[in-house]
Amino acid sequence: MKRAILILLPLLLASACQPEAEVKNSEAKVNCGLPVAQQGGWVKIPAGSVLLGQDPSFPEEGPSMRVQVNGFEMQTHEVTNREFAAFVAAKSYVTDAEKSLTRQDGGAGSAVFEIGKGGQPGQWKLVPGATWKSPRGPGSTIEGQDDKPVIHVSRQDAKAYAAWAGGRLPSEIEWEYAAQSGLPDQANTRSGAYDPQKKPIANTWQGLFPFLDEGGDGFQSTAPVGCFSPSKLGLYDMIGNVWEWTETPFQDGVSGTVKGGSWLCSDNFCGRYRPQARQPQDIDFSSNHIGFRLVRDER
Repeated sequence: MKRAILILLPLLLASACQPEAEVKNSEAKVNCGLPVAQQGGWVKIPAGSVLLGQDPSFPEEGPSMRVQVNGFEMQTHEVTNREFAAFVAAKSYVTDAEKSLTRQDGGAGSAVFEIGKGGQPGQWKLVPGATWKSPRGPGSTIEGQDDKPVIHVSRQDAKAYAAWAGGRLPSEIEWEYAAQSGLPDQANTRSGAYDPQKKPIANTWQGLFPFLDEGGDGFQSTAPVGCFSPSKLGLYDMIGNVWEWTETPFQDGVSGTVKGGSWLCSDNFCGRYRPQARQPQDIDFSSNHIGFRLVRDER
């Protein structure tokens, strides 16, 4: 857990000039997302090929190679708080973040990016008591946030949910194939984040990172699933909102691989709101910008 925090700090440190109260108020005005009746759907992803690492921007994305992919089905949206709550109730499941509270080595808690106040930089903190149902830490709740993606879940938590729900985590190849195939312009790997007029079409960070998130996409945190238009394949939020766990180990063979970028990815710094972007995370790590979605074999 400590190593994961050290990895995150240089990559994702951010701040905002607005007080935290203003951020909360701006989020409260947003009324969007998939109706409950339309949640839980699946999309058939036909067999085909993908150029992994197309137009690589970072060393870990190359070398590029074309691979064949069997057909599969993918959940249309990231797993929500509502869905995860049903799993927890059915299995009396306790997440890694909750279990960590018994640790005595200083590694208790889950990572929370806290917006800066009074012009001060925001920062990552390991917050004991930050969990999927208390995303900001003790005293916070997910009341009214049933349609947001579940966060503060480790890869192990995601796999446990998948086994219960009758799915599995996607491989990195499956995830990248589905994301790349659904782009508005497959020749432009950044076209899932901004349209040709530079208007945001995914939940990312607008403004000068790390000093100001202007919230041009309507959010300065996670968004309810389906607030942005689906990809050409019918998938929501493959780019931005939250990073998504995959089944694939990173090059070190120890860390897991997350894909897709999050609401903390900016145009001038992170740039990882692309299908080819990949990042390592400890498999027992959790934070307020990592979630997941499921895939399953064709039916």
